[in-house]
Amino acid sequence: MASAPIRTAVVGFGVSGRVFHAPFLAASPDFSLDAIVTRDPGRAADARRRHPHADVVPSMDAVLDRAAQFDLVVLGSPPASHAPLATAALDAGLDVVVDKPFTVTSAEGRALTAHAARLGRRLTVFHNRRWDGDYLTVRRLIRDGALGEIARFESRFEWFKPQPRESWKTDAAVAAGGGILYDLGPHVIDQALQLFGPVDDVYAELAVRRVGAPAEDDAFVALRHASGPISHLWVSSMAPQSGPRFHVLGSRGGYTVRGLDGQEAALAAGTSPDDAGYGVTDEARWGTGGTDDAPVPVPTERGDYGAFYRLLADAILRGGDLPVDPTDAVAGLEIIERIHAETRR
Repeated sequence: MASAPIRTAVVGFGVSGRVFHAPFLAASPDFSLDAIVTRDPGRAADARRRHPHADVVPSMDAVLDRAAQFDLVVLGSPPASHAPLATAALDAGLDVVVDKPFTVTSAEGRALTAHAARLGRRLTVFHNRRWDGDYLTVRRLIRDGALGEIARFESRFEWFKPQPRESWKTDAAVAAGGGILYDLGPHVIDQALQLFGPVDDVYAELAVRRVGAPAEDDAFVALRHASGPISHLWVSSMAPQSGPRFHVLGSRGGYTVRGLDGQEAALAAGTSPDDAGYGVTDEARWGTGGTDDAPVPVPTERGDYGAFYRLLADAILRGGDLPVDPTDAVAGLEIIERIHAETRR
């Protein structure tokens, strides 16, 4: 067992490292943010300004060369780098958090999971959307039986970016983990699998809406779960109007909520996870339950991305369960691979 604080290096300081990882590591007494890896001069300067106590270095080698000074590596780098960088960190005796998508292929994910197990290291995947306030609300309504037997579950991540800023996400092909299905698909697929379990059948429609885009930027996925419900999932960066974030239909009632969980926007604006209002959804943005004849407002559960790192600290310091089992991420990748294989026919 390690001892607190868990000495941590974050690899990558784009949206992932800057918004989703560094703030929680810096705010938790269980962790120390000791190194940030980025070769981009602008991001390096930003990292030094935000986290002056962290050592900002240009490559993962600088962390591996001093592996004895760290306990944990968090990978927020492009997907194609996840498997080799995670393997190198595990071989150096470090525990690893990998951002989604876990790996580009399910075979890589299975191999990486087995490798961590052989070495006795902790390996987990940052499926932070398990702690979205609206998703926690859906989970509570289903668990408590408020909606009855679920027939259909609809989930959407949609926005309109016909001219996105240049990044690896806009340049990567599917073989390198590019495309909206690898970007946002892991979130919606993971949420559906967590709610309803394995699937018997998969149907999908993928499209390239932006001229010259190297991978799909618009996708629809239908999953028929072995437990009965059907999940309809949309992910798109080319939707000038978005549908409900969640639309859940059951035998006793439904639940509909619009807009995205506010944690990402709050973190990007500089809100600390320690702030009293962090994760709280205003009443005006609550969803609606019941039926069209008798709608009722449903308070949104408090969003809590910090739960991931609290659970991870418990796993590293006290032997608790990992916040996300990497085999769950592999199950999602298998569905993504199946979709790509079938839509190429």
